[in-house]
Amino acid sequence: MSAFDQTASSFTKASDLLVAALEAEGVEYIFAVPGEENLDVLESLRTSKIELVLTRHEQGAAFMAATYGRLTGKAGVCMATLGPGATNFATPAAYAHLGGMPLVMITGQKPIKKSKQGQFQIIDVVGLFDPICKMSKQIVHGNTIPSLIREAFRVAQEERPGAVLLELPEDIAAEDTTEPVLQPHPRYYAVAGDTVLNEAAEMIRSAKMPLLLLGAGANRKHARSALSQFVNDTQIPFFDTQMGKGVVDERSDLFLGTAALSDGDYLHCAIERADLIINVGHDVVEKPPFFMKEGGTKVIHVNYKAAQVDQVYFPQVEVVGDLAQSIERLGDKLGGPLDFDRSYFERVKQETDVHISAGADDPRFPVIPQRFVADTRKVMRDCDIIALDNGIYKIWYARNYQAYQPNTVLLDNALATMGAGLPSAMMAAKLYPDRRVMAICGDGGFMMNSQEVETAVRLGLNLVVTVLNDSSYGMIRWKQSHAGFEDWGLEFKNPDFVQYARSYGATGHRVERTKDLVPTFEQAFAAGGVHLIDVPVDYSENQRVLIDELAEKVCLIWSVFPKLVRATWLEVGGAECDRSFLYIVD
Repeated sequence: MSAFDQTASSFTKASDLLVAALEAEGVEYIFAVPGEENLDVLESLRTSKIELVLTRHEQGAAFMAATYGRLTGKAGVCMATLGPGATNFATPAAYAHLGGMPLVMITGQKPIKKSKQGQFQIIDVVGLFDPICKMSKQIVHGNTIPSLIREAFRVAQEERPGAVLLELPEDIAAEDTTEPVLQPHPRYYAVAGDTVLNEAAEMIRSAKMPLLLLGAGANRKHARSALSQFVNDTQIPFFDTQMGKGVVDERSDLFLGTAALSDGDYLHCAIERADLIINVGHDVVEKPPFFMKEGGTKVIHVNYKAAQVDQVYFPQVEVVGDLAQSIERLGDKLGGPLDFDRSYFERVKQETDVHISAGADDPRFPVIPQRFVADTRKVMRDCDIIALDNGIYKIWYARNYQAYQPNTVLLDNALATMGAGLPSAMMAAKLYPDRRVMAICGDGGFMMNSQEVETAVRLGLNLVVTVLNDSSYGMIRWKQSHAGFEDWGLEFKNPDFVQYARSYGATGHRVERTKDLVPTFEQAFAAGGVHLIDVPVDYSENQRVLIDELAEKVCLIWSVFPKLVRATWLEVGGAECDRSFLYIVD
């Protein structure tokens, strides 16, 4: 029996009741930088089943909690004090809000019944967070804790997932309560009706060149099996957004690529030629993978919620309901392979594959993006996880790195904040100790939360942190050049990353030859523990490949090419990995 079990007739300290309610929700961890206003909750946590994960900055705590939500579907929980502690949650709250990650933030506050500290450290935290949260409330009485915790988790986890903030003043945390904990219960989503499914099926059957798009929502809800079966049965070629990578195995002959850019890429030749896009799990929060226009390609929206209409997104049909079941029923109504000419899509795939494979073996040093992406893929197994911070390398990984399973490429293409890569990788490493996990950060983004290397070492994580070092804010420097401005104001000096890692108790490495990249990765993973690898990079390829080459690209004219061969999915994978559906050709 938990130390916090109580009945309605007994008195329980409010902070004990809060922790008991969190336990009832299945909370495993609280990521926190506590302050004096959290001390009652901290004491209640001391004897609970919940593990306290102490971080070195509130951002690190909340990014870890948001990534827990992203990977598990259950709300991650973080805690901070009032004022400056709470405001440090603002960026991760927006990260979770835009990225669709369930997150519950608990912040402290000065006493609200009687206080002798005036306005010291007091700001309107609840009002501040309201625009970037699904719910933001102050707890004004201990007896409301059970209902507010239950509601917070329901709101955070319900589609579309996001962030919730609860503010607990220290006098409320210390008071006696009499309310029992409310137990959570399973919730089920409605299923799309036959009328709209029949309409969608008829649109697909009538299309001459349909495409399937997989977005973040499909990754979020683990719809892999249903979508893999749908692709196999219908033989509709597919592409994905950056946050939809891995929903269906990207080794498939029907995979056309990832929309790392909004337009102008090789993939967009296929998108522009399509007359119908079946858009599964995407919404307008993520950077657009294509632009709709009046009289252009038609779109079927398949998601848990109705489409948010935008100037570039206004679907003609909306299939709203449980995503996996909608896809299963839609596949049943289509009844097998569709009869349409896939030859143009096949040619686009061939051109794309040739384009993104160029440079994979380039020996130049410092390392060019194509090479470090290819070498990363060589050392990561099907179920292993890379967590990307934000920088120009994110585009290279989105385009060139094939994902084989859901949630094995963790990147943010919604808020697109720097500083989240390392904490996200730490959470993945804690949840999946038997998988290889690599954080991939630019030197600018890494230094924003680099102090969390100490947290990773203290937690005993197995983690490789790759720092792509160009001594500048490379993404903005590239944009500056493309805009025709002088190269000015964006360079800096870095610490000695090898010594920096050692100062925290991690192992530091510096790559000095391109051919040493893979052996260094392998050595680090084999040794275990936390390793930081300093990789000097050369981003001169950004202009040539992502600007000049794409500007010269002309989409292929219509021609007749050999049709795709019939293919099937083979279920593979072992105990270490999730089930994988590997695409093989008959």
